[in-house]
Amino acid sequence: MKGPQPAPPGRRAGARALATLALAALCLLGSAYAQDSKPRPFAVLELRSEADLFAMVVVPAGSFVMGSDSNTDEKPPHRVYLRSFLLGKTEVTQAQWVAIMGSNPSRYSACGTDCPVDSVSWDDAKDFAQRLSQKTGKQYRLPSEAEWEYAARAGSNTRWSFGDNENQLGDHAWYQANSKVWFGENKSQRVALKRPNGFGLFDMHGNVLEWVEDCWHGNYSGAPADGIGWTTACSGGYRVLRGGSWLSGPAGLRSAYRFRYTPDNRGSYNGLRLARTLLTP
Repeated sequence: MKGPQPAPPGRRAGARALATLALAALCLLGSAYAQDSKPRPFAVLELRSEADLFAMVVVPAGSFVMGSDSNTDEKPPHRVYLRSFLLGKTEVTQAQWVAIMGSNPSRYSACGTDCPVDSVSWDDAKDFAQRLSQKTGKQYRLPSEAEWEYAARAGSNTRWSFGDNENQLGDHAWYQANSKVWFGENKSQRVALKRPNGFGLFDMHGNVLEWVEDCWHGNYSGAPADGIGWTTACSGGYRVLRGGSWLSGPAGLRSAYRFRYTPDNRGSYNGLRLARTLLTP
């Protein structure tokens, strides 16, 4: 992946105009507490300038029912209200990681620069977001668990964002059944090769697990209803990952499914996706 080049004044002005249009579009999305927002054309608007390292998608404000009755740690299903925010169109790639951190920790580095970075811990992910923020002057962060699930569902209430038909999973995700190359081992694959969800986000199911801000809780009793990260009364010092990976079976790719590891775990299936807060007038 070719690194970003400095933008000439004309392009910088164009980028500012695009950002202005994006904020105007957000005003049309309605209240931050609208009920059950459906995917809209504005949801797939990309904010990208020559000075940016990442394509970000505007996730519209709305509410959804988080969790499920499938597993104890996904209960109770509960309604969460979220303001609009920006989320990475894809996972952070190896090229993007190297551009900020200077080295590639990935076990599957031979996969290519457009493959997701892997083998990163929660601590590493936080460090990356902080360094990127310092470099760009923009506040990048990990999404909250609620933001992640809301974005993954993209207006759906089914097992996966595209529905409940497991036979369609291979069109949307890299996972245990299709991530093996010929007779080799299962591993991560290049980002954005599968179909995006209704918000224009790629690989929300499978490829690599994605760290979120929240610490682990054994269930959702007492969870915040405003979409912020839940970082108090933590259980066992774990942090949460979402989305499943190239190693997961279909159930592990469900929109509601939750994983946990210690914040220093650098499993070869661990990656990340970045978010940014939108400050609207």
